[in-house]
Amino acid sequence: MEIHGPPLTWRAHPHDLLRGLHDGRGGDVAVIGAERTMTWEELDAAAGALAAGYASLGLQRGDRVASLMPNRLELVVHYLACFRSGLVTTPLNYRYTWREIDHALEVSDAAALVVHAERADDVAASRLAGGMPRGIAAYGGDLPDAVARVEDLVAAGGTFPPQPPDPADPVVIFFTSGSTGPAKGVTHSHESLGWMIGSAGAALGLGPDDTFLPASSMSHVGSYLWTLATLATGGRVIVVRSYDAHEVIPLLRTHRPTVMAMLPAALAALIRDHDLRHSDFSSLRLCRCGSDKVSTELLTEFAKVAGFPIDEGYGMSEVGLATLNPPDAIRQGSIGRPIAGFDIALRDDGGKEVDVDEVGRIWIRTGSCMTGYWNHPEATAEVMRDGWLDSGDLARADADGYLWFFGRQKQIIIHDGSNISPFEVESALVEHPSVALAAVIGIHDDIHGENVRAYVTLRPDGPPTTAADLIAFCRERIGYKAPEEIVFLDEMPVNATGKLDRVGLKRLAEEGLHQHDPTA
Repeated sequence: MEIHGPPLTWRAHPHDLLRGLHDGRGGDVAVIGAERTMTWEELDAAAGALAAGYASLGLQRGDRVASLMPNRLELVVHYLACFRSGLVTTPLNYRYTWREIDHALEVSDAAALVVHAERADDVAASRLAGGMPRGIAAYGGDLPDAVARVEDLVAAGGTFPPQPPDPADPVVIFFTSGSTGPAKGVTHSHESLGWMIGSAGAALGLGPDDTFLPASSMSHVGSYLWTLATLATGGRVIVVRSYDAHEVIPLLRTHRPTVMAMLPAALAALIRDHDLRHSDFSSLRLCRCGSDKVSTELLTEFAKVAGFPIDEGYGMSEVGLATLNPPDAIRQGSIGRPIAGFDIALRDDGGKEVDVDEVGRIWIRTGSCMTGYWNHPEATAEVMRDGWLDSGDLARADADGYLWFFGRQKQIIIHDGSNISPFEVESALVEHPSVALAAVIGIHDDIHGENVRAYVTLRPDGPPTTAADLIAFCRERIGYKAPEEIVFLDEMPVNATGKLDRVGLKRLAEEGLHQHDPTA
């Protein structure tokens, strides 16, 4: 079946994003950090100064500028400086090792790297960082081979007015999580990013009265997009340094955000923190959670603590936010409907549309679609056909057009000929009062095809349990889909984008390296 979102009539212009300036609110606060704030005028001046500084280093329109930066106000300034001067932002996950840094620099052919000084050891170990044409710009301290410091470039006070680009010019390269092979460079133009910002702003209902707390990394498409959409619609952005409760709770209490977005694992930890109070959520009108499947237990716990439901959605680096529950008609457990500017079709492996309540592949058509994978036309051709993008993800749609996520096709477990979604098993496991997190994978079996293995971490305050207890608990809820084996972990691994690292666990299982069951 095919489901259509409403039309989208407005797109942002990344090179000229600061709505507060155009509204005559230059002296109002635009971005809020842990230690200081910046007004719209200050943000504009800093972006212009940094753009001029980058030009003084020899960077030119179209050059890729990689950034290895934690969440800071200066990262927002960096993005805006690149937009207005035609440079291509190339954010790298701050958890990247030197090998991953080299892969990203090689794929993007970056001209320069902006890096926090605390990553000096990995930069020194990199084969490529020291040989880039325009060198390294350091932030937060000195680096031996740096050609400049970001703070000094901003303090120099140069000017660089926004330069209107060709809409087809590249503006950002996101790197995929690498869950299906080496990380690819998802490339967006000024036009596609502009439509992406417009769609997200419309779906979230953002405006000048909003204060957005995006509690995840601005080097990933989620918080990158939430930050830009908020600025483009005139709202204020809170920049978090980390995503744990000790950072987020004071920001909730002090700055009273109206919108918040978090990854499921971080949100689960937040609502279980002993210092959290019901009133901490009283300013919020919306909490968006996504990037990984939200468990039924998390949906229930959040609604009990906050007094309103999570708004779950679906998106990917290739298109941005694609679906969301209408805020006034949330169906818990659903990833919602296509947002403005998006069409979604559910198709079988042969490309034929499936019926209502049948699981099919998610195909997406939108003006927000990437232009392709950077310098990888073969990979681009594999997922883009006739204006549609094949996401590789599975979902079903109900009669009202609400979508229900089923998982990535490559993660589906086939046991005795039946398809088992790992998310359904994980949701059953986390209902148990002893389980904090659960990640489920398929293990090859000569008789059954694949068996279901679950990795779990336990709550420190939960009742004692065993693997047999958890298996029996699941069988009561999901029958044959229950795991055959449980492996207990001290800490659940996450991948570079903050999702549960099912690929890493699969590799761990194949190598036969797992921890001993402490309850056996």
